[in-house]
Amino acid sequence: MVSEKKSAVAVLMGSDSDMDIMQSCIAVLGEFGIEPVVRIISAHRTPEIAAEFADNAAQNGIKVIIAAAGMAAHLAGALAGRTTLPVIGVPLISAGGLEGVDALLSTIQMPPGVPVATMAIGAAGAKNAAIFAVQILALTDEKLGEKLADFKKNQRKKVIEKDSALQ
Repeated sequence: MVSEKKSAVAVLMGSDSDMDIMQSCIAVLGEFGIEPVVRIISAHRTPEIAAEFADNAAQNGIKVIIAAAGMAAHLAGALAGRTTLPVIGVPLISAGGLEGVDALLSTIQMPPGVPVATMAIGAAGAKNAAIFAVQILALTDEKLGEKLADFKKNQRKKVIEKDSALQ
């Protein structure tokens, strides 16, 4: 059993090959002062570890799970089936796959009662998963809510600056 550090967010991925993309998710969480639990857990190769993680996540202090996978992409759904915590799925492109569409469909097509909040394919989805996790946590964390509001203001400011540079 891997000892868990304490964090409100877990970032799980099905393979070490997913780390390059998911590093952007981890970095965005870091910008908000969140150092997530990061694990490589496969829904297919280590199903008992995935089950144990999901079963114990809440008691380990995790409030949101971000799960990224390519190909069959069952990680997010497998976790969502075993926990009441919000699970955010990030479909990824895999070699020999269908440019991530296979992973998208596997992540988004969940049966009623087992929701997975599914982001876009790849890096944009990884970043949005982090922001969505922050939005969830900000509902009960005023300081995080302030950081989120600042983040949104800064995004607006950057777009206005880019527009002004064109004029």
